[in-house]
Amino acid sequence: MEINAPVPKLLLQLISSAFQRCRLAEDLCRLSVLLDLSTDNDPPITPISIADTGIGCNLEEFQDLMCPRQFNGANIWDGLLSVKTTCFSDDEVYYYRVNLDENISNRRVKRQASQAKNGAKFSGTEVSLSVFGSMDVLVAPIIGFFQKVFFLFRILNVTMDLVVKQGTSPGTQTQYVFVVNTEKNPCFTASNLERLKFGLEDYVLRHGNCLDMICDYCFSDREHLKVGSGTACSEENRKRTGGTIDVVIVISDLLETTRHCSRSCDGKTEVLYFDNFSPCPIPQFALSALKKIDWKSYGLVLASVNDQDGHVFLEWENFPSYVQIQITLHWYHNQYPTRQKTQPGINLVKKGIKNALDDLKAKHEGFLLSSHARKICSHVPDLARSIAGLIFSSTDMDFQGDCLSVLGFQAQEVERVAVEDYIQRKIVTVIGMNERKPQKDEESAPFLFFEGESETSYFEDEEIEGEYYSTSLE
Repeated sequence: MEINAPVPKLLLQLISSAFQRCRLAEDLCRLSVLLDLSTDNDPPITPISIADTGIGCNLEEFQDLMCPRQFNGANIWDGLLSVKTTCFSDDEVYYYRVNLDENISNRRVKRQASQAKNGAKFSGTEVSLSVFGSMDVLVAPIIGFFQKVFFLFRILNVTMDLVVKQGTSPGTQTQYVFVVNTEKNPCFTASNLERLKFGLEDYVLRHGNCLDMICDYCFSDREHLKVGSGTACSEENRKRTGGTIDVVIVISDLLETTRHCSRSCDGKTEVLYFDNFSPCPIPQFALSALKKIDWKSYGLVLASVNDQDGHVFLEWENFPSYVQIQITLHWYHNQYPTRQKTQPGINLVKKGIKNALDDLKAKHEGFLLSSHARKICSHVPDLARSIAGLIFSSTDMDFQGDCLSVLGFQAQEVERVAVEDYIQRKIVTVIGMNERKPQKDEESAPFLFFEGESETSYFEDEEIEGEYYSTSLE
């Protein structure tokens, strides 16, 4: 069965809901998935159980679930879900039967006899279903879901595990456990955006969720990554809850040995999309937003958008093979999601992406400059060389000393190359600052070597890495 077939989609939706209940709980939680492939039934049937210890289940999430009973002309399941759920404040465990074949949504859920908790205090939900056939193909998408959630969102209070039974003895069972290592992760109070930034860095370093390796052919640590992030929020009103789009962009300058790496992107950019912390195919409005970004103002020329069943790659023109770009979009509701599905508009997604690109530009001076700015920058080395030449060719030692003092150097210990390099980087910095200003901004251009009326050296205030002035994405 294909990964995009109905049952895997339904299963991932149910796992996603369980993950949400754990994420919103104020305690350590566990999410467990059991696939029983050891059935002796003829024809074979695969029982599936999804259990969590998070907050109690919201029955509204089952109202709009869709899953055909047939796929490619064959019956794949009976359309029934068994649900049992309880909250800490409940005195009973409630049982429900959900029939997804029922077209009238408010008739889908039938309450069954409940069970008393006898004073016990616990919270959790278990959803069970049965699928016709031996569904070992379900293992891969579940593992993929767990990997992406753990790498990219670093939810520290949730442990996930998948148990696959292929026989009655313990030796025939396989268990996959996913636990966040708190020593290498943001703290519990970190924002969703901070966790996503850290997670995407790890995703890039591990070549897209490879669990056991970091590729030394490309880069070995975060120092080789340039990271930008942006956020945009929709307004909340009486008809719908508000939401937030988080965008993180990682650009990596790979090492010269990249040609030996099996995962070179060849100038393509992978775009990951998440809806309420769950990986999903990128929706059409997000695709439209990506196409409408003014990429040229960031020195990038979009050649095409390759969409393969929601798995999206952007292709660039004249893109260097040693540069890799990774983009992640995450849309989540400000409240616990209900039946009322809200999605961000094209403009909101565009705003989030633009904020992330601007953040990259602000953090790395001279990086992601427009083609016009880069043409100007191409003349900067000659200009810096001329200015340094004027200073060092002067026979007026007082004039020379004053000039070097403005640049933050001591006359008796400075070399001409260092002065040229500083002037060059400073001019490129101002070009980058000017690019980030709105076109209607009528403020005067920033001083090259003074911060306002202060004569403090910019070199002393902020260290600018020399590599940025020469970086080109043509």
